[in-house]
Amino acid sequence: MAVRGIRGATRLTADDAAEQAEAVVELVTALLDRNGLTPDDLVSVIFTCTPDLHAAFPAASARTLGLGSVPLLCAQEMDVEGALPRVVRVLVHAETDTPRDQVVHVYLRGAEVLRRDLAQ
Repeated sequence: MAVRGIRGATRLTADDAAEQAEAVVELVTALLDRNGLTPDDLVSVIFTCTPDLHAAFPAASARTLGLGSVPLLCAQEMDVEGALPRVVRVLVHAETDTPRDQVVHVYLRGAEVLRRDLAQ
Protein backbone atom coordinates (compact mmCIF):
# COMPACT_ATOMS: atom_id res chain seq x y z
CA MET A 1 0.00 0.00 0.00
CA ALA A 2 1.30 3.45 -0.93
CA VAL A 3 -0.02 6.99 -0.90
CA ARG A 4 -0.59 8.23 -4.45
CA GLY A 5 -1.47 11.67 -5.75
CA ILE A 6 -4.35 11.67 -8.20
CA ARG A 7 -5.11 14.76 -10.27
CA GLY A 8 -8.26 15.99 -11.90
CA ALA A 9 -10.07 19.05 -13.12
CA THR A 10 -13.39 20.20 -14.46
CA ARG A 11 -14.54 23.36 -16.16
CA LEU A 12 -17.69 25.39 -15.52
CA THR A 13 -19.69 27.44 -17.99
CA ALA A 14 -20.40 30.12 -15.36
CA ASP A 15 -19.62 31.09 -11.77
CA ASP A 16 -22.70 29.29 -10.48
CA ALA A 17 -22.89 27.41 -7.17
CA ALA A 18 -25.30 24.74 -8.45
CA GLU A 19 -23.23 24.04 -11.55
CA GLN A 20 -20.06 23.89 -9.47
CA ALA A 21 -21.63 21.45 -7.02
CA GLU A 22 -22.75 19.18 -9.85
CA ALA A 23 -19.34 19.34 -11.57
CA VAL A 24 -17.37 18.68 -8.37
CA VAL A 25 -19.53 15.70 -7.43
CA GLU A 26 -19.15 14.36 -10.98
CA LEU A 27 -15.36 14.85 -10.87
CA VAL A 28 -14.76 13.29 -7.46
CA THR A 29 -17.12 10.39 -8.19
CA ALA A 30 -15.34 9.66 -11.49
CA LEU A 31 -11.94 9.89 -9.82
CA LEU A 32 -12.95 7.43 -7.11
CA ASP A 33 -14.69 5.04 -9.52
CA ARG A 34 -11.92 4.97 -12.13
CA ASN A 35 -9.31 4.27 -9.47
CA GLY A 36 -11.34 1.76 -7.46
CA LEU A 37 -11.27 3.93 -4.35
CA THR A 38 -13.66 4.52 -1.47
CA PRO A 39 -13.73 7.47 0.94
CA ASP A 40 -11.84 5.30 3.46
CA ASP A 41 -8.87 5.19 1.05
CA LEU A 42 -8.51 8.97 1.00
CA VAL A 43 -5.83 10.69 3.07
CA SER A 44 -6.67 14.27 2.03
CA VAL A 45 -8.08 16.29 -0.85
CA ILE A 46 -6.99 19.72 -2.10
CA PHE A 47 -9.23 21.75 -4.40
CA THR A 48 -8.23 24.89 -6.26
CA CYS A 49 -10.40 27.26 -8.26
CA THR A 50 -9.38 29.82 -10.80
CA PRO A 51 -9.78 33.41 -9.51
CA ASP A 52 -12.98 33.91 -11.53
CA LEU A 53 -14.92 31.40 -9.38
CA HIS A 54 -16.47 32.81 -6.19
CA ALA A 55 -19.88 31.14 -5.86
CA ALA A 56 -19.05 28.20 -3.56
CA PHE A 57 -16.39 26.09 -1.89
CA PRO A 58 -15.77 22.84 -3.83
CA ALA A 59 -15.08 21.01 -0.56
CA ALA A 60 -18.68 21.60 0.54
CA SER A 61 -19.91 19.66 -2.48
CA ALA A 62 -17.37 16.88 -1.93
CA ARG A 63 -18.63 16.38 1.62
CA THR A 64 -21.98 15.26 0.19
CA LEU A 65 -20.15 12.15 -1.08
CA GLY A 66 -19.38 10.92 2.43
CA LEU A 67 -16.03 12.68 2.77
CA GLY A 68 -16.88 14.32 6.09
CA SER A 69 -13.93 12.70 7.91
CA VAL A 70 -11.42 13.35 5.10
CA PRO A 71 -9.36 16.55 5.43
CA LEU A 72 -10.42 18.84 2.58
CA LEU A 73 -8.82 22.15 1.61
CA CYS A 74 -9.79 24.85 -0.88
CA ALA A 75 -7.37 27.36 -2.36
CA GLN A 76 -7.22 29.82 -5.22
CA GLU A 77 -5.30 28.85 -8.34
CA MET A 78 -2.60 31.22 -9.60
CA ASP A 79 -3.93 34.01 -11.81
CA VAL A 80 -1.83 33.38 -14.92
CA GLU A 81 -2.58 35.46 -18.01
CA GLY A 82 -4.17 33.34 -20.74
CA ALA A 83 -5.00 30.43 -18.41
CA LEU A 84 -8.18 28.44 -18.97
CA PRO A 85 -11.00 30.18 -17.05
CA ARG A 86 -13.60 28.72 -14.65
CA VAL A 87 -11.61 25.61 -13.66
CA VAL A 88 -11.83 23.58 -10.47
CA ARG A 89 -8.79 21.36 -9.94
CA VAL A 90 -8.35 18.56 -7.44
CA LEU A 91 -5.39 16.71 -5.97
CA VAL A 92 -6.40 13.60 -4.05
CA HIS A 93 -3.96 11.79 -1.78
CA ALA A 94 -5.08 8.17 -1.49
CA GLU A 95 -3.80 4.89 -0.11
CA THR A 96 -3.80 2.33 -2.91
CA ASP A 97 -1.99 -0.69 -4.29
CA THR A 98 -2.20 0.79 -7.79
CA PRO A 99 1.24 1.49 -9.27
CA ARG A 100 1.91 5.17 -9.90
CA ASP A 101 1.91 4.72 -13.69
CA GLN A 102 -1.53 3.09 -13.57
CA VAL A 103 -3.31 5.79 -11.56
CA VAL A 104 -6.16 7.30 -13.58
CA HIS A 105 -6.25 11.11 -13.59
CA VAL A 106 -9.64 12.57 -14.52
CA TYR A 107 -10.28 15.69 -16.62
CA LEU A 108 -13.88 16.57 -17.52
CA ARG A 109 -16.07 19.22 -19.17
CA GLY A 110 -13.37 20.73 -21.36
CA ALA A 111 -10.59 20.58 -18.77
CA GLU A 112 -8.96 17.79 -20.79
CA VAL A 113 -6.94 20.46 -22.61
CA LEU A 114 -5.03 21.17 -19.38
CA ARG A 115 -3.27 17.81 -19.40
CA ARG A 116 -3.68 16.01 -22.70
CA ASP A 117 -0.93 13.66 -21.54
CA LEU A 118 -3.03 12.54 -18.54
CA ALA A 119 -6.65 12.96 -19.66
CA GLN A 120 -8.51 9.70 -20.15
